[in-house]
Amino acid sequence: MIPCVSIIIPAFNEQESLPHTLSAVEKALTVFQEYHWAAEIIVCDNNSSDATTALAREAGAKVVFEPVNQISRARNRGASIASGNWLVFVDADSLPSPELFRDMYHAMTAPDILGGGATLSMGPLPFHAKICLHGWNLLSRINRWMAGSFIFCQTQAFQALNGFSPELYASEEIDFSRRLKKLAATSKQNVVILHRHPLQTSSRKLHLYGSREIVRFIFLLSTQGRKALKSPSACFPWYDGRR
Repeated sequence: MIPCVSIIIPAFNEQESLPHTLSAVEKALTVFQEYHWAAEIIVCDNNSSDATTALAREAGAKVVFEPVNQISRARNRGASIASGNWLVFVDADSLPSPELFRDMYHAMTAPDILGGGATLSMGPLPFHAKICLHGWNLLSRINRWMAGSFIFCQTQAFQALNGFSPELYASEEIDFSRRLKKLAATSKQNVVILHRHPLQTSSRKLHLYGSREIVRFIFLLSTQGRKALKSPSACFPWYDGRR
């Protein structure tokens, strides 16, 4: 059986970013072609009102629709039609490199790796944002928390965990990371965070949301905890539609 990797891109009103992401993914997938792996790209249109679906189809991606605007459901819906024995989730505003995909290929072919993620890069940033990004990358490597913008895992493992939690509107990647690590431990496998070639992802939230709004989200999270993560209104930086 020829190994196959399925790239799943959840997309909500991403007509500006999606073409760049699809182009980067196509280029990065040449690494898998070198090793004679099959590959497919799946875009889950998460109830977009722009040209997201049309652009995805023009680029040759498979397109599936998820009417409930929630990233967990969008990723799960994309995975539901995937044919690969490995799933890779890439956000629609991210640009994976061939070097990152080569590192991922080596992780996928290691007998002790069940899944993983990557550290992040966001290009030029204000000093405070650089500190926050460095802090996240450090926590990601120490705790083996996968950033939602880039996650890969064996399809069987994803199915065993029933995918991402449909209860959560944010931090679903942390929840999934914890469950995947527990599953990996039962089979004496590991979850790895790739760091030699960080994923280039968008810093747009830093520009779209002011300090008051960021403080508001942190306040909701600190006072309501997991309850806030179950509310799309509380998780407004991901669901208010700003682009």
